[in-house]
Amino acid sequence: MSTYAIVIHGGAGTILPAAMTNELERSYKTALQEAMDAGFSCLSAGGTSVEAVKAAVISLEDCILFNAGRGAVFAKDGSQEMDASIMDGSNRMAGAIAAVRNIRNPVELAYTVMTQSQHVMLNGAGAQEFARVHGLKTEPDEYFYSEFRHQQWKQMQDTDIMALDHSVTVSATASSEGIAEGKKFGTVGAVALDLYGNIAAATSTGGMTNKQWGRVGDSPIIGAGTYANNKTCAISCTGHGEPFIRAVTAYDVSCLMEYKGLSLQEAMHIVVHDKLLKIDGEGGMIGVDAAGNTAMVFNSEGMYRGRRDSEGLNETLIYK
Repeated sequence: MSTYAIVIHGGAGTILPAAMTNELERSYKTALQEAMDAGFSCLSAGGTSVEAVKAAVISLEDCILFNAGRGAVFAKDGSQEMDASIMDGSNRMAGAIAAVRNIRNPVELAYTVMTQSQHVMLNGAGAQEFARVHGLKTEPDEYFYSEFRHQQWKQMQDTDIMALDHSVTVSATASSEGIAEGKKFGTVGAVALDLYGNIAAATSTGGMTNKQWGRVGDSPIIGAGTYANNKTCAISCTGHGEPFIRAVTAYDVSCLMEYKGLSLQEAMHIVVHDKLLKIDGEGGMIGVDAAGNTAMVFNSEGMYRGRRDSEGLNETLIYK
């Protein structure tokens, strides 16, 4: 039987056991397992890696615990702008969208850009119109509303401060909504290998609280937050987007594998624990290669993550 596998993440950052109740931890792990199972079910039924990563990310976008889709944070003007991308390692086709609003599943729109247009990235009003023409599902502002994230934004809206998802100063609200407090880089993503030996990656995010509207992070940028190439690996990143863009992080892993002959784990370790740290890049990434090797590497205190494969591995993890 051919090997197939999926790896997911729900963000990295200062995620500590002290900030978690048992109930909260169970909620996060359940959400991770559900997303992983959505992708794995697709793979086990003979679906493609692209279909699997899309299914996993949609599940995470629909969960308010994570800063993507329904759980997106507020920008400086009070809007919720979302970014996403997806890439097929078999042919290096890709689709990405940036600064969209009210799209229920941004990764679905990125997929539609990849499959129904001649472009790689659309943003803002152009992406919104493309979504309308292709009948993608939208939701009213209320669907994306979280009192915790709204209060977090209200505390910062008259400043130039930006926050990476959760703030400890509104922990009471966070706890009441079942969201872990602490600094968390809110992005979700998935990578997968299918029965046919093809790999894919997808990433989705709501960005940074109180960000300048129109700001675009690494998540929709092919080679920075997302990359897939059957010759090397599929990567999805999470962290402070600007250093990840400057380091062309996801593609750098592929380069280290292709040109230096490093393994997936070795290449990811060098990028995350050496290259990113040199430019104050905090966060992590997940990866898979065409042989079914998987890796989950981060330089922060924790990363919501999980992996499952056809050999029986099935785990969800949060802390170091």
